[in-house]
Amino acid sequence: MDNYHITKADEGWALTKEGATRPSKTAATKAEIIGSAAEFLDGKTASLKIHKEDGTIQEERTYPRSADPTKTKG
Repeated sequence: MDNYHITKADEGWALTKEGATRPSKTAATKAEIIGSAAEFLDGKTASLKIHKEDGTIQEERTYPRSADPTKTKG
């Protein structure tokens, strides 16, 4: 499973594969990059960590949802 991160960039937000030096996608707003990431990761098995502006992790998503290793109720 590949790991991707959405982080604050110099100009907007970036989607970067873990270990890569350049972002896979960039966008002006966080909402745009989250939507773009969902399309980019469609058909792939990946973990996406969405960071806050301060760098802490806000949320983690798994694509596809069925690949999520933790099954929770709700």
